[in-house]
Amino acid sequence: MPDTMNYKHLHYFWMVAHEGGIAKASDKLHITPQTISGQLSLLEQRIGNALFDKVGRGLQLTETGRLVLRYADEIFELGRELNDVLRGAPSVGASEFIVGAASALPKTIVYKIIEPALHLSHDISLTSREGPVDAMLADLAIHKVDMVLSDTPVTSAISVKAYNHLLGESHLSCFAAPRLAKAYKRHFPQSLNNAPVLLPTPQYAIRQLIDGWFHQQSIHPIINGQFDDSALMKSFGQAGMGVFFMSSTIEEEICNNFNVRVIGRIDDIKQKYYAISAERKVKHPAVAAICDSARSSLFSY
Repeated sequence: MPDTMNYKHLHYFWMVAHEGGIAKASDKLHITPQTISGQLSLLEQRIGNALFDKVGRGLQLTETGRLVLRYADEIFELGRELNDVLRGAPSVGASEFIVGAASALPKTIVYKIIEPALHLSHDISLTSREGPVDAMLADLAIHKVDMVLSDTPVTSAISVKAYNHLLGESHLSCFAAPRLAKAYKRHFPQSLNNAPVLLPTPQYAIRQLIDGWFHQQSIHPIINGQFDDSALMKSFGQAGMGVFFMSSTIEEEICNNFNVRVIGRIDDIKQKYYAISAERKVKHPAVAAICDSARSSLFSY
């Protein structure tokens, strides 16, 4: 079976789906219904599934048909855009740049990573999404996002064709509200034994690193809360519910924004940050700007 898609067959399918039947598509395309029917059969053989079900005298898209139509819509819309560009038509509006970020990443870090892309010479319209890494990678696979930010690299265990671009790494700092900071800053890190702590949930790579560090230091804290959302964890830390850990790169911002103090730094842990894209070699100008700036400035110390 050939690997390439026959786009003439796909175009016939697209016309039938949007016109609501073979006869109407035939009129639009100025070819016989028999030709269209034959081309659809070839496309279904190539895909291995039916694209339409017969319902009465009409056709209804199957689940596979709906999936193929979503891609076909994007393909032919891009074709129209390319045609306009080649004719010299100016682009209308800003170029959309969609970023998916793992929800456990500190929002300040995400902002600092993305911000250089907003200063490119051509307009960029940013859309930022967040959620579990697996969900963000699934969106990357179907081109719903242009880039995923994560502290966990994509591996072969995840059935998504994507590539890791290491942005940099940072040590961790331990923060607490002033009252707790006064109590636990002395004799850090052993002072954290039996101390109340706030941690990311175990699904995140940074949590595994912190747990390993606790074990190495023979520290047994009291886990007062576990969070998927880093902003919520910082809010609980601000309220004095426990000490928490964040990237040393954003110490100043965290202390100023949440009225907390640094009680110690952990040089034994390095949190890595990745931009994950569908490109082995970065070509998207916004992704390239992000990678260059993060490596040269944000994580350059």
